[in-house]
Amino acid sequence: MSENRSSTQPRGVGVLSAADIKRRMAEREAAKAAEELRHMKEQEEKQKAVMEELHKPLERTGEQLMQVVMQLVSHAAERGQSEVQVYRFPNAMCSDRGRRINNSEPDWETTLEGRPKFAYEFWHDQLRPLGFHLKAEVLEYPGGMPGDIGLILTWKYGAFRIIPQKRLNMKADAKGGSDDRYQG
Repeated sequence: MSENRSSTQPRGVGVLSAADIKRRMAEREAAKAAEELRHMKEQEEKQKAVMEELHKPLERTGEQLMQVVMQLVSHAAERGQSEVQVYRFPNAMCSDRGRRINNSEPDWETTLEGRPKFAYEFWHDQLRPLGFHLKAEVLEYPGGMPGDIGLILTWKYGAFRIIPQKRLNMKADAKGGSDDRYQG
């Protein structure tokens, strides 16, 4: 009554040796590694495109940029804040990858490249004369190393003022009325 165990295997199921199983596992691992490599290359291409874009000149005019910044400032001030992040960029946009910013060293702005350099120059030429201050901070530390950098526009309560350009209703003033609306 003894039967051969090999004859009791279900039909359609092949016999695999340990070497066959190891080969299949190695093939799956190789396919997984190839997919990860493809994904990494795709991410590198995207990062490269972002970096190239950040080195291009900004497409907004100075006036448009000032409007956007003033909206950010107004919203932050309405919430009682005295600072607002106006720009975020990868540390690769600094010639030292953010080391001077991370260590609060002087002349950190000399390490900026591309659009971050333009943002600093915009602050220096346009916003600094209005009483705004600028600070740079490392925003994250992936793997313990400096990551993205943030440029933060700051002001102290009462430290900035709105400079009127023109009165809208000059007739009200001439009649002794007070019209405090300004063009903005």
